[in-house]
Amino acid sequence: MLKFTFLIRKVEGMTNEEFVSYHRNHHAPLFMSHPEAGKYVKKYVVSHPVAIAGFPAPEYDGITDIYFSSLEDFNTFFANEYYKKNIQPDEPKFFKSGEIMMLVTDEKVVVDNIGS
Repeated sequence: MLKFTFLIRKVEGMTNEEFVSYHRNHHAPLFMSHPEAGKYVKKYVVSHPVAIAGFPAPEYDGITDIYFSSLEDFNTFFANEYYKKNIQPDEPKFFKSGEIMMLVTDEKVVVDNIGS
């Protein structure tokens, strides 16, 4: 399983609250409306930094993690006309497309005590 992590910065003029709301309540559901999402997307997570005294200010405003079984599935999903016509045009409305940091990883869970 491959995990694609996208670190994104909000567009100028958008407050942090507007950015988080748009990312969670508009773009994420739009992304998952892709007819092939259930086939190709294994997990989809959006995260937003929490400011904590004593910790450095975050360099990015949001993180999107998308899991795919293979690079082929990733490429097929993003090459689809539905994505290009309906989802991709929404992206510049809330994040700076030219400032994305992307990382592809093979995630290994060492411990998961969330349910206990």
